[in-house]
Amino acid sequence: MSEQLPINHPIAVGGDNSNPPPISGSVRSLKELIESVSGRGVSSPGDREDAGIAEALPFPFLAIVCQKVLKFALIIALINPALGGVLLLGPRGTGKTTAVRSLVDLLPKIPRSLCFYGCLPEDIETGGIDAVCPDCAKKFAEGQPLSKMDRVRLVELPLNARLEDVVGGIDERVALHDRLRLKRGLLAQADKNILYVDEVNLLADEVVDALLDAAAQGSYTVRRGAVSAVFRSRFVLIGSMNPEEGKLRPQIQDRFGLRVIVSGLSDPQERLEAYERVQLYLSKPRQLINQYAETTAMVQEEIQQARDALPEVTLSPEAMQFGLKLISQLKIDSLRAEITLFESGRAYAAADHRSEASIDDLKAIAPMALRLRRSRFIEEYLQNQHAEEAELIDIIAQSSK
Repeated sequence: MSEQLPINHPIAVGGDNSNPPPISGSVRSLKELIESVSGRGVSSPGDREDAGIAEALPFPFLAIVCQKVLKFALIIALINPALGGVLLLGPRGTGKTTAVRSLVDLLPKIPRSLCFYGCLPEDIETGGIDAVCPDCAKKFAEGQPLSKMDRVRLVELPLNARLEDVVGGIDERVALHDRLRLKRGLLAQADKNILYVDEVNLLADEVVDALLDAAAQGSYTVRRGAVSAVFRSRFVLIGSMNPEEGKLRPQIQDRFGLRVIVSGLSDPQERLEAYERVQLYLSKPRQLINQYAETTAMVQEEIQQARDALPEVTLSPEAMQFGLKLISQLKIDSLRAEITLFESGRAYAAADHRSEASIDDLKAIAPMALRLRRSRFIEEYLQNQHAEEAELIDIIAQSSK
């Protein structure tokens, strides 16, 4: 199956180094927005600027040269968190981490808690007033809001994180409320956000186990002596890895929805363009960011609209049957294959302003959704078990004569 995206799709991101049309208000789709800048040259950096104080200025997502499938997968994951996230595999230096960190300017908005403990109105709906902290209970009684609309955040899980950092522990601030509580860990902070793990194949086993538990349940329990707490942890998992540094445990690999093979740029002109953009970013980051600011805002708005429209998007019966047949022919055991394929297809259609996903949508998504889901070990293991089962049945039949 080819990973070439349909040229008329709004998020078939990327482009060549030809002279693209200038950005204008008549641009009609994400594809046009991104292609209008993906091959555009950057202006000369000129004199260096002095930033003065360190500031987080991520490399613009739209300034990444080519890497169509990489950008496409990340945008689809932003539109539909239910597809299970993205795993990026490839050699070092191919822009995997840069692409993920550059998503911050494209992230959609969600309700965000105003409380240190993450209390939300839905906590009161499900668990009563005792499910929130005393401060939030007072606010709720007074009719004050417990949340506000805020951007989805990118939460990074460092390789050197301790288990207590990941899941949480005793909170020293509880004396303010005269009650013992547990503070949230990174997994709880990632609730309704994006959790990014660079070099995910090098994570400590105990951290991987905690990550798997949270990803499977959407919540996890922390116990410290007689104190326990349950934290929500519904996140989009994005991981990157260099396969030459070690394999990824099958349990966590199965949690990723889309799997993208990231290769280096082969065209000399594309590599030169990438170099020039990096040089401008290192010398004058704001100048590079400003060159893509208008289009970035437009793409962010398109993603938000697609995300809002997603609940109304359905999958045609023909597309469902096609997807099931495809998975059966590939002999994939994991039921997450259907979840990823169908949810990605819905997101693909939503980005194209359509209310129904078709077979063509699934064909475009299938390479990313279904690769690396078969296990040669399991196939050989089951074949051996079938042979043993047949032998066992034959012996039982002969013994009963």
